[in-house]
Amino acid sequence: MNEKIAVLKSELSLLKEQFSKKIAEAETRLKNMIEQELSAISDESSNNQIYSDDLSDYSPDAECVILLHGLARSSSSMNVIEKRLHAEGYFVVNINYPSRDHSIEELAEKFISKSLIKCKDRPINFVTHSMGGILVRQYLSKHKIENLHKVVMLGPPNNGSEVVDKLCNTPGFSFINGDAGMQLGTGELSIPSKLGNANFDLGVIAGTRSVNLILSTLIPDKDDGKVSVASTKLDGMNDHIEMETTHPFMMRNEKVIEQVIYYLQEGKFQH
Repeated sequence: MNEKIAVLKSELSLLKEQFSKKIAEAETRLKNMIEQELSAISDESSNNQIYSDDLSDYSPDAECVILLHGLARSSSSMNVIEKRLHAEGYFVVNINYPSRDHSIEELAEKFISKSLIKCKDRPINFVTHSMGGILVRQYLSKHKIENLHKVVMLGPPNNGSEVVDKLCNTPGFSFINGDAGMQLGTGELSIPSKLGNANFDLGVIAGTRSVNLILSTLIPDKDDGKVSVASTKLDGMNDHIEMETTHPFMMRNEKVIEQVIYYLQEGKFQH
């Protein structure tokens, strides 16, 4: 009897140790998620301008590149790529828009229209992160941009996000992500699934690394922590490339930025 008790105590001790490790891992992941959300909220509130105003160094015949950040972010999240494009001689319009305050339709109509006015008669390109790409698709579904050249999307949920499908009814999800966030799923409210194929010159960069292992468990196959590689693809796109980068930070990744610039110049990625 004493021997059996000793074995059971040993098994119980082992189980406690295993569960303790799993709990610690889950707490770390949750902490990382909270820190990312708080960073995003701070990021969004840190800049109230619609676009950058430091335009003195641009050539009068430079092509325009409109930058569109993702959900719950701000134009400051695109600052690194803005500076690099500026150094390459592009006229950069880095839009700051309240991504959680309106629907995708309202955001596209109001803020893309304002950015196009800023570009004037220059050739126009878009570089977008995450939901920013859906805003471009929404706008182009209603309007034709005569001097549109190229569009590069980073981690776009072009076929909707499984994360939204599984978390949309979670308390606080709508509050954190707003009306636009609720429209990024794959169900009845999905805007991406209703916008059709790409009828413009489009290059897409998909991330394959995740710092959010909890959300990654909700996504089938390869993903960047928020969007699956499969969901980034869109019929009619010109080129697609997978890179070892995460969703929250891909627009600051030097290798990603090099691919963006290469696509804008060459109309393809360096495979």
